[in-house]
Amino acid sequence: MGVEETIGVTETAPIPKQRGEQLLDHAVRYAEERHWDVFAGTWLEAGDGREVCSCGTAECPAPGAHAAVKDWAGHATGSAVQIRRVWGKNPAASILLPTGRSFDALDVPESAGFLALARLDRMQRTLGPVTLTPDHRMLFFVLPGAGAKMTDLVRNLGWIPSAIDLVARGEGEYVAAPPTRYGGRGAVQWARRPTPANRWLPDTEELIDALAYACGSEAAAERRRR
Repeated sequence: MGVEETIGVTETAPIPKQRGEQLLDHAVRYAEERHWDVFAGTWLEAGDGREVCSCGTAECPAPGAHAAVKDWAGHATGSAVQIRRVWGKNPAASILLPTGRSFDALDVPESAGFLALARLDRMQRTLGPVTLTPDHRMLFFVLPGAGAKMTDLVRNLGWIPSAIDLVARGEGEYVAAPPTRYGGRGAVQWARRPTPANRWLPDTEELIDALAYACGSEAAAERRRR
């Protein structure tokens, strides 16, 4: 019995891409369409009946989703040719994006992130891409320079920066990009995908009030539960 008869259609069903092909495709698109630098991180390997990080650490906090070398910043590239060469050698490598170059990221708890998204939509604020990670964090992409100004902005809004879970990821740091997976926890996803409409990123000032309010509300709720 042929493929067409088996699935009951007249055309052959498309063959899903292998995971390595998906990672390569995404990495190339980030470089070509968004002009983001990317670099290859660790990957997942089979071991003891489960997937383990290629770094060899038994209790790796981000299995398959962190830098594989100390000088990772020097390996970040926006060249599609170089990206194809790197992922051609290791198709399973995670996709990591250095912050502090094309963008910074404002990192908040997932619950606060969804609250902030709803608030920002009501306020009709312009958003950039937003990722959702398997460890329940949400990262809002903004223009570089967030780290230098965020503390003062939060304090001017009446919040104590150290009392709320709001972190700026900038120069010298990186974030994992979809569809990178964290071991058995799942994959990084887009809460707001990169599109032509959000090519121009917002500045930190445009999002900080909603994010600080959401994180402050979460912190207050947590104190009440104790």
